[in-house]
Amino acid sequence: MTIDPSLLDTGFWISVASILALLVLSAFFSGSETALTAASRGKLRSKADRGDVGAQRALNITEDNERLIGSVLLGNNLVNILAASLATALFTRLFGDSGVALATLVMTLLVLVFAEVLPKTYAITRPETAAAGVSGVIRVVILVFSPFVLAVRAFTRVVLRLFGIEIDPDSHIHAVREEIMGAITLGHSEGAVEKEDRDRLLGALDLGDRVVEEIMLHRSQIEMIDASLPALEVLERSLASPYTRLPVFRDEPENIIGVIHAKDLSRAMYAAQSQGVSLDEFDVLGVAMEPYFIPETTTLDDQMRQFLRRHTHFALVVDEYGSLEGLITLEDILEEIVGEITDEFDTSAEAEVIRTEDGSYTVDGTMTIRDLNRATDWALPDEEANTIAGLVIHEAQMIPSEGQVFSFHGFRFEVTRRIDNRIAELKIRPL
Repeated sequence: MTIDPSLLDTGFWISVASILALLVLSAFFSGSETALTAASRGKLRSKADRGDVGAQRALNITEDNERLIGSVLLGNNLVNILAASLATALFTRLFGDSGVALATLVMTLLVLVFAEVLPKTYAITRPETAAAGVSGVIRVVILVFSPFVLAVRAFTRVVLRLFGIEIDPDSHIHAVREEIMGAITLGHSEGAVEKEDRDRLLGALDLGDRVVEEIMLHRSQIEMIDASLPALEVLERSLASPYTRLPVFRDEPENIIGVIHAKDLSRAMYAAQSQGVSLDEFDVLGVAMEPYFIPETTTLDDQMRQFLRRHTHFALVVDEYGSLEGLITLEDILEEIVGEITDEFDTSAEAEVIRTEDGSYTVDGTMTIRDLNRATDWALPDEEANTIAGLVIHEAQMIPSEGQVFSFHGFRFEVTRRIDNRIAELKIRPL
């Protein structure tokens, strides 16, 4: 296959130069697309806050990813098609009919290596730097191609709507939280993030998705004071209790009429005695605070804000009918982030997970599924129940007897202790 020297004229070299220039533009568009889509908006924001103009431009143009991608792809396809057309014309002129196949082979190799792999490899290794560098030119490209991109976008949405697909323009905003959680989990799996740090970060991010019902102290475990008791006995009970605040009820535990703070009660009774007032005449309800009731569906994030706004740490939880379900404190919410908080007045720590020699785990039935998952790195579902005992009852569809064994979710559950109708202790082993 020989080339006629007379064909290597000025037109030939102009075509070659044009093809090379178009390949350079194709490489620019390909690298820009990769850089701007792979760049972390958090890192770009950090650079922009330090005065990096390019990073700020990159942030601005990535606000509308649909318009950005449309403009870059339009430019990239234009130069690629034009380069392929020029190459086909050039090779056909040089080699006749066989030039079409040869042009296809040559342009495929050139575009793949120099216009796709090389620029995208560079962009993916330095996405923020590359994004800041190309942002100025890409901004001009977006402005030039905006009318065409808007038309294409409208047509695309119409076609997608025919298939029942709706485009959410704020989807990237809603995905930020999931992206952060995924990055934290991935960092832990790769050893870059410690388990404790992962639990704290994920715990803070989860507050908006969880409700007080999931972590409250159930009403059966609440320590209360009967308003009809003598003042001296009320003082003795409050001082003997490991809790600072105690609900006060009248006639029945459901009828909460106040909350006593042990320090307020002690001060008031001491002052009354100093003034010669008999303790038999002392009105306990006079120092009781008004009870603060909240619905069981309140999210932990909202409740923490309410605690801070009201300058209180204690709330009683009621259901939709107003019946008492339990209580929650600010400490309970903080424990979802930092883990169990204990002090010298706590009688016992939260139910622990004890590992036995055979690889099983002995767990208190009242332990929440979330706490067990955090302690063992398991992934037991907590959608249908809050506690381990509740999960077993839900799956078994019955209240098991001691010694009964169940297998579900990849684990073996054995009921080792039952008190009345409550599962008090379980032995759990991964299958």
